[in-house]
Amino acid sequence: MPLLLVLTPPGAIEFAGLLLVLASLRLGRSVRGLRWTALAAFLGLSPWVVKPDFLPDAVTEWPKTLGFYDARRVPAVFTRWHPIYRVDVVRVFEDRYFINHDGAMASALYPFSGDLSELRRFETDSRSYPFAILGPGAKVLVVGAAGGQEILASLYFGASEVTAVEVNPVTVSLLTDHFADYTGHLAEHPRVRLVNAEGRAFVSASREKWDLVWFVAPDSYTAVNAATSSAFVLTESYLYTVEMIEESLRHLTDRGIVCAQFGDAMYDKKPNRTARYVSTAREAFRRLGVEDFEKHVLVATSPDFWGLSTILLKRRPFTRAEVEAFLEHASKLPGNRARLAPGHDLDSGPVRLVASLSREELESFLRRHPYRLDPVYDDAPFFWHFARFLDAFEDTPLRRAQLDWEDGLGERVLVVLAGVSAVFAVLVLSVPVLAVRSEWKRRPRKLAVAVYFGGLGLGFMFVEVCLIQQFTLLLGFPTYSLTVTLATLLVSAGLGSLSSGFWGTKFRFLVVSWCLLAFWVALLAYGLPATTGSLLSLPMWVRVPTVVLAVLPLGLVMGGFLPFGLRRIAEVDPHPEAYVAWAWAVNAFASVVGSVVATILAMGFGFSKVRWAALGVYALGILAFRPFVRGIR
Repeated sequence: MPLLLVLTPPGAIEFAGLLLVLASLRLGRSVRGLRWTALAAFLGLSPWVVKPDFLPDAVTEWPKTLGFYDARRVPAVFTRWHPIYRVDVVRVFEDRYFINHDGAMASALYPFSGDLSELRRFETDSRSYPFAILGPGAKVLVVGAAGGQEILASLYFGASEVTAVEVNPVTVSLLTDHFADYTGHLAEHPRVRLVNAEGRAFVSASREKWDLVWFVAPDSYTAVNAATSSAFVLTESYLYTVEMIEESLRHLTDRGIVCAQFGDAMYDKKPNRTARYVSTAREAFRRLGVEDFEKHVLVATSPDFWGLSTILLKRRPFTRAEVEAFLEHASKLPGNRARLAPGHDLDSGPVRLVASLSREELESFLRRHPYRLDPVYDDAPFFWHFARFLDAFEDTPLRRAQLDWEDGLGERVLVVLAGVSAVFAVLVLSVPVLAVRSEWKRRPRKLAVAVYFGGLGLGFMFVEVCLIQQFTLLLGFPTYSLTVTLATLLVSAGLGSLSSGFWGTKFRFLVVSWCLLAFWVALLAYGLPATTGSLLSLPMWVRVPTVVLAVLPLGLVMGGFLPFGLRRIAEVDPHPEAYVAWAWAVNAFASVVGSVVATILAMGFGFSKVRWAALGVYALGILAFRPFVRGIR
């Protein structure tokens, strides 16, 4: 096939493949027709897989941009799609390009000739905060390199070595290829190492220690495409959790600091992002045996475009000289304010409280606060889930005053979606029955059938959502986890359905299957987290088969429940086709509702509890179906 691609004009094989697809559809549903369809798909799609350049360039749609400019008048000069997120580069000002990730402004590209003296702008930039404490010679790790501004700042302030990590290879290519001349071949600088990797996986796999571990707003509105649709609140991030802060602190030198910077536009009204990160950091320090957390944290805010918070963390208490250097530096930066520093009464808001209250007072404060500021863990990595579901529909003056995509909008969308799905399912499943209600009355044990097949749908989705979440950390990004986990689960569930016929219709099959399911779920729940750290150091071609092997047994077990039940109700009903179709529909609608309910439960209670809830739902369905297995009508 590669040789054929070289000898064939671009697009010819694709066109022939599409013709074959259309021709095969004319053959009907015969086996021969399916073979032709498979051949056509192979011929038509393999060129795009082998040589993606055959695909046309992406077209940027102006409504799918969240920048502060009019994308209809400022077209993208560079656009590339990637499974992680789309990358657009636009030239808004004469001296810089802006990088958009999925339509949201993420970073900028500045011209650089190689002369560090040209970078004096960083003297009054918020990127200077960590170097006001560290001084020159720092060994720096940047998580979220994007356009390379933090790399330039590190070089300007005399960093001895800069390791910059960026998750999207397209974004990396901006510095290494497409805009390399414009940015002064920054990736080739002798003190710079640019790495294409996911930040959490890179840090966990590394044995290095740094003077500065720098998280550069890795919370851009990526993988959402339109933050206004509220999906940003539902985005998972393993860079903001207690476990990640612990991991970062372990990779610091004796004088090292962790610096986290991100937008917090309404800091004076509700500094939710900053307060929650400080709360999460406090829990990470507690796990490491540090109780006087207030001595280990500094916070400042800057009047950047989105409003920027800078949080500095240090394993050892900040010295008096370091605190004074921080305060003096904040006073020199235009519009900047120091918000939290040991021994200084700078602010009395939530950030100060979550850092300084006693543990008992903090727990009471977190329960009473109108927003969720409690620590974020790997088990529920929804950092931006601030509004509780029970409070999300409350109409507060602050919500009326300013639109905030993180203030209850995502939670309201989820609840409404769950309600609409449930109502739609009930209507579709019950209304048609009214037309044949006399026949329907003779169906045996309808409630038991509904509970069993509905439970299978809910339980399957609960397990599936938890698996995708659990392996996101191991594979590095939700897109990869979704692809590998879902494909493995569906294929293995199909194999489980195929093999279930060998068991007959004995109740023992359901009991044994549930026990196997419970064993494997518990094994993944307790065994996988203990080994994830070591697995992250392995290459991707090893981690993917590991995920496949971990998911395969679950799919084989869960795939057998549905055909088992369908065979049984077909045996006990004189009109099996209609009853089987209805049972299958119950399962399908429960799956749709279950995907939304699983997300709501995970955001509120954590994925571990959703995992155990799945086992409970399966058990309830099995118990309800027991009379059918016994042959009772």
